[in-house]
Amino acid sequence: MTTGTTSRTQVRWVFGYGSLIWNPGFQFVEQQQALLNGAHRSLCIHSHRHRGTVEQPGLVFGLARGGSCRGMAFAVADDDWAEVREYLREREQVTGVYREAWRPLRLADGNTVEGLAFLVDVKHEQYAGRLPLESQLKIVSGAIGASGPNVDYVLNTAEHLRALGIADKRVQDLARMLEGQPGNRLTAAL
Repeated sequence: MTTGTTSRTQVRWVFGYGSLIWNPGFQFVEQQQALLNGAHRSLCIHSHRHRGTVEQPGLVFGLARGGSCRGMAFAVADDDWAEVREYLREREQVTGVYREAWRPLRLADGNTVEGLAFLVDVKHEQYAGRLPLESQLKIVSGAIGASGPNVDYVLNTAEHLRALGIADKRVQDLARMLEGQPGNRLTAAL
């Protein structure tokens, strides 16, 4: 676990690649776009809580092995780290579907830092694998969880990736398919 400094404050970094990009929910002192190598963004986790239920699971993003992922890195002051870490565990580790790992992140300013990333546990029962877009569309279209409709989650992520200039073809393709369905609109405030 490596810490860095920003504006003379000791910090630890967190990597966001899905809803953490547009809804981190924790205090941070800096954010920058970042590149994580060795894993890619994938809609590969069945959600039984936030974006679906056990009876009708949704899908959420995970960091799957291979490739790379552009996302957002958040610097958290050491004084806030214990509280943020606990918040992230409550939010991300409801069922233990992720493995917490420290990975090098290449920041937009050219620096490399170690950041906490949540990698999918491919042995977990909620791991959906690499699903075809048509299967993702069917699952996402009908799922609603404690944090709202699965459609909103995917469309919010796609919209924020576009706004940041982050290209992710599979996410954008699915978003276009969802936007083309009658009644599907981005309902969450951006």
